[in-house]
Amino acid sequence: MISRLLARRQLRDPTYAFLFDGNDGDEVVAFDTEVTSLNVATAEILSIGAVRLCGNRIYAGEALELLLKPQGIISADSIKIHHLRHVDLQHGLEPRVAIGRFLEFIGARPLVGYFLQIDIAMIEKYLRPWLGIGLPNRQIEISGLYHQYVSSRHPERAVDLRFESLVRDLELPLFEVHNARSDAIMTAMAYIKLKAERPRRWIAQRRVPFGYIGT
Repeated sequence: MISRLLARRQLRDPTYAFLFDGNDGDEVVAFDTEVTSLNVATAEILSIGAVRLCGNRIYAGEALELLLKPQGIISADSIKIHHLRHVDLQHGLEPRVAIGRFLEFIGARPLVGYFLQIDIAMIEKYLRPWLGIGLPNRQIEISGLYHQYVSSRHPERAVDLRFESLVRDLELPLFEVHNARSDAIMTAMAYIKLKAERPRRWIAQRRVPFGYIGT
């Protein structure tokens, strides 16, 4: 609570004070980013995908998908992973515009993600110099929930935290298209499945140490 109050005081633009609003409902936002590398210091965000959930309903038809205009060179190795080339992003948004739209989409809702710390760190890389704060939203880590899910049922089993393995083990559809929007929707489906299977206290954690449903 104290850290949130301090962050609110440090917010440079009151337009975004809504990030600190109360969130007593059942809505969360699953999101994913596609980046040029895992080195946060030098990487750029190329795309952001996000989808809103309420209870067990995923609003896939309202999912957010943003492409960002790269400031540097996209390496061949990076293109092999996310299949985004300079030509695909030439009409992309400037980073501050994209981050602003992302903030408007998520509001004060908790954020759900797979190895979320990387996505959060990338968003905050752009956010802190601009607004003077990090994301104040509560964070829910899918890989941590999945680790608890497997360990509680098969304590002798090594946990494979690869996203494709997680999706298959939960018997969820694995989308052929790999982009931030699709990954956000698959993350949302995994969250719903894990939420139904785990004790309620799991979701109360802000962070863990690991780290379609109609419209």
